[in-house]
Amino acid sequence: MQLDFTEQKTEGRFVMYCHSEALKGDGIRESLNTYNTFVWNKGEEQTVWIDEIPYTFPEQAILPLMGNQHFRFEHPPQLVAWKFNREFYCILDHDQEVGCVGFLFYGIRTPFFITLNAKEAENFEKLQSTLVDEFGERDRFKGEMLRSLLKRLIIKTTRLGKSQTESCHDLADHKLDLIRRFALLVELHFRQQHEVRFYAESLNKSAKTLSNLFALYGQPSPSKIIHDRIVLEARRLFLYTDKSAKEVSFELGFANPEYFSRFFKSKTGNSITVFKSRK
Repeated sequence: MQLDFTEQKTEGRFVMYCHSEALKGDGIRESLNTYNTFVWNKGEEQTVWIDEIPYTFPEQAILPLMGNQHFRFEHPPQLVAWKFNREFYCILDHDQEVGCVGFLFYGIRTPFFITLNAKEAENFEKLQSTLVDEFGERDRFKGEMLRSLLKRLIIKTTRLGKSQTESCHDLADHKLDLIRRFALLVELHFRQQHEVRFYAESLNKSAKTLSNLFALYGQPSPSKIIHDRIVLEARRLFLYTDKSAKEVSFELGFANPEYFSRFFKSKTGNSITVFKSRK
């Protein structure tokens, strides 16, 4: 079953999949109409492929997925999912309301499997039932009610994610916000800005302060996060487009394609030629 709501004026769209074979994400292939997604595995553990990398999706777990990720599932009928575009609800514009940017979405930890105990699963069952009922309404309040329920879903998942992230237990809110802001800045600027200094200055911090904070709470170094994001985008472009190595290097801010080729091989262990041959 697929339930769909679209606002005609804004083209905002909110979709709910209930045990549907149609559930998948086309990532950058669908770049003109991207959606953020929450997927709930209500069955046994299964495999999810994200950008062609297989992961084990635990039973009774929630998985947030971003619009630029390509994903598919081993057993879609075991899943319930909610996806929405930025016209329906923009998590960037409303981060003060839900606090998920740089954590659930555009965060450092990916993929992020958030497990549910029996009580939490029951709460999500109730929320699912309420959403199904609301999708069936026909009045002018439907869009705002669905938006409110989506916000509830995001906040509940964010709270659970924080409770299951050890570093969040020790991090003061302002330090967690600093890490979240860094993650978002990387997402916005990784194509042009490859040095930690740019991000540190944007946050009014020194590069050393950032590195120390990330090390203190067991996070990857800021430089590694930047490099990993560049490599991830390069992989996507090689997997899902026909762009040449030279085109990809320029798109990712490398003036010298040969330097980019060496960078890619040092981070992945494979040359670009070998990687593309495995598509």
